[in-house]
Amino acid sequence: MAQTFHQEYMAVPPVTRTYATACVLTTIAVQLDILSPFQLYFNQSLIWRKYQIWRLFTNFTFFGTIGFNFVFNMIFTYRYCRMLEEGSFRGRTADFIMMFVFGGFLMTICACFVNLVFLGQAFTIMLVYIWAKRNPYIRMNFFGMLNFNAPYLPWVLFGFSLLLDNSVIVDLMGIAVGHVYFYLEDVLPNIEGGCKILKTPRLLKLLFDEGEDEYGEVPDDTRPGGYNWGEDVREQPEQEPAPQEDHPHQD
Repeated sequence: MAQTFHQEYMAVPPVTRTYATACVLTTIAVQLDILSPFQLYFNQSLIWRKYQIWRLFTNFTFFGTIGFNFVFNMIFTYRYCRMLEEGSFRGRTADFIMMFVFGGFLMTICACFVNLVFLGQAFTIMLVYIWAKRNPYIRMNFFGMLNFNAPYLPWVLFGFSLLLDNSVIVDLMGIAVGHVYFYLEDVLPNIEGGCKILKTPRLLKLLFDEGEDEYGEVPDDTRPGGYNWGEDVREQPEQEPAPQEDHPHQD
């Protein structure tokens, strides 16, 4: 059984595996009083004046003590992070890491102006938003009560937060950062006169993408925006050339 668990664990894509493991281990460490939330939260003063740089990362890995909130967030984080990595980012681990860096950087800037000390939930909403925008025709079911297309999922979660009286700033930040990334990566380069602003450093590509996927990189026409929805793409059978008739030779 241990071997089966190890095989299943190693089958998870590397970025999803690393991030989900960090979140679980951080929460367990706090639960066992090995770490304190006060050692993890985002604090500008402690980061820049006391050089506690780890707070830039640990505030994304703590989702509260073990309970319903933690389980709910971890399910969404694992599910949509994995689907992104195995879907539109398949064979592009460096680009996926770049998305993490970009999203984390923007959220950190926003956290300097709003009263948020843990950004893990906002990061999860960002992952959900990007996945939803790239899969607009997938039908979703929320707790067996609501049926809707995937792009509405972040807003359903926003409404769920309102019902639970949670801070909606978290959801709004995740949606806003996810939308900025989606626009810069998927919309702007494809409009007339547009350009690609987000470029993954070559060093990341050399470290993470070199010979990574045995199936190779996902072709451009299978990435978001590359498929002409509704167009009949069935292959037409090749027509054999018509036989030529032999005409009798006339002297």
